[in-house]
Amino acid sequence: MDFVLIVTIFVLAVFVGFEVITKVPPILHTPLMSGSNAISGITVIGALVAAGTGQSTLTVWLGFAALVFATINVVGGFLVTHRMLSKFRKREQ
Repeated sequence: MDFVLIVTIFVLAVFVGFEVITKVPPILHTPLMSGSNAISGITVIGALVAAGTGQSTLTVWLGFAALVFATINVVGGFLVTHRMLSKFRKREQ
């Protein structure tokens, strides 16, 4: 029963997240990227906790996978944000 509840919450979160992201106008994508970096940072912490508890092999592997994907998301988000912000810097003459 717990598994069904967790999967239901996950599916609903994916649906709500998709709906929210698709409704964002293009001008707000950079601030949204910064917000998603903060959320991914929280995901990294949660993944570390999940992987570090060692309750079962499945928990450790899922925590490790979440850690890898969240880290890729954080690093990619910072690279994209840095690249976008560099376009607004004044060029030295």
